Amino acid sequence: MAASTRSVQFALRRAIAPSLVVVLGATGTGKSKLAIEIGKRLQGEIISADSMQVYQGLDIITNKVTAEELAQCRHHMISFVDPLVSSYTVVDFRNKALALIDDMHSRNKLPIIVGGTNYYIESLLWKVLLDTGQENEESEDGGDGAPNRKLELEKLGADELHKRLAEVDPKMASMLHPNNKRKIARSLQIHEETGVPHSHWLEEQRGQEGGDGLGGPLRYPDPCIFWLHADMEALDKRLDARVDEMLSAGLIEELRDFHVRYNQQKVQDDSQSYQQGIFQSIGFKEFHDYLTAPESRTQQEKHTLRDKGIEAVKIATKRYARKQNKWVRNRFLKRPGDNVPAVYGLDATDVSRWEETVLNPALQILDSLSKGEEPKIPPIRVQEAGQKNKRSLHTCDLCDKVIIGDLEWTAHLKSKKHHYHVRKKRKSDPTCDQCTAAAPASAGETLSKDATCAPVAPGCSETSQDSSQDTRTTHKEVPVTF
Repeated sequence: MAASTRSVQFALRRAIAPSLVVVLGATGTGKSKLAIEIGKRLQGEIISADSMQVYQGLDIITNKVTAEELAQCRHHMISFVDPLVSSYTVVDFRNKALALIDDMHSRNKLPIIVGGTNYYIESLLWKVLLDTGQENEESEDGGDGAPNRKLELEKLGADELHKRLAEVDPKMASMLHPNNKRKIARSLQIHEETGVPHSHWLEEQRGQEGGDGLGGPLRYPDPCIFWLHADMEALDKRLDARVDEMLSAGLIEELRDFHVRYNQQKVQDDSQSYQQGIFQSIGFKEFHDYLTAPESRTQQEKHTLRDKGIEAVKIATKRYARKQNKWVRNRFLKRPGDNVPAVYGLDATDVSRWEETVLNPALQILDSLSKGEEPKIPPIRVQEAGQKNKRSLHTCDLCDKVIIGDLEWTAHLKSKKHHYHVRKKRKSDPTCDQCTAAAPASAGETLSKDATCAPVAPGCSETSQDSSQDTRTTHKEVPVTF
């Protein structure tokens, strides 16, 4: 393996190949460990793509690398934003990280991107963010500066926001869930700042050479993507154990201290929503009741709240791991188009075989790529994308739900909850012919094999992004990254 490492180092001195390495994977799979080992061996530097680790503080709960790990390989983008800043955005991250990558290339260093914030990673791989000329290109530390218009808009009601967007950009409004205030506010902000609908900017971006239905072209040629995956049962146990280790390392004390210094006043002023900045970190919401418990509570009651917080953190962490894996599958393994880089899978299930199943295969792949050769270890085969998920809006009054996306709509029509409401409707209105057509009598039957032909139940409707269209099969796709 030493000879393999030397050959990669020699290739890096001649030219950076691959242009950068990206380490993906669910939390707890060992992404940072692999990134550090690659960096030590191949003259690399690490850029953390974690939206919570950019903030100062909460080192334990955000699982930052230790001082010992920092000493092994140079890291960037960790602990440089004040924890009270709520206006630090993915655009700020992208601008700073791209400059770092350019600097590394100029010094013949291998950029290694590692982290679990999906949209941060996408902003570096693809041109998926809007360059409208109105973004804050100079922000280095997330300073507050002028009032954040997006935050102001988010204070409005969801119905009012969606109504405003429908007036200025009906295409975008038809593709965003009416309750998604963050994305609706972002689209309104773009229109206010540029005078151009958000949907227009996105269409222009997708029209660039190398772009596709999910965004613009790749920023860098032939990046190397590693996906650390693990058996979920084994990973769940590992994540539970990691939370226990965090508790032993002082997690509760860290949260309590941070709460007193930065959060207590917000809670007292009723201005804390846990939806902005570092306060989104897993831990604050889960321990809110414990951290804010009045002194009059008994020790037993406080212990109960503490235990409930611990269990909630474990559940949220495991749920987040599944969300991260789903993103990898959807954005890399099922993504349509030609500008999707190869993804090499590394099995991190058995930590006792980590070098054999993770480190050595990764170094072998990088060795081959640096020589311009096809790695002996093949990338994960891209799955058939199947039916494209058109971003149309559907409404089911029976279930009181608004659903975005044809695939999600089809899944809803097949769900037990929807079947239950349809059967309930049948009982109250036996003459309803539409009920019979809308759903099978039993939950075991299927509704439709073709999502575009899925029947519409009584009380359900759907809206195309183009009101002039009279068919559900012509909705356009839009990227889901903003």
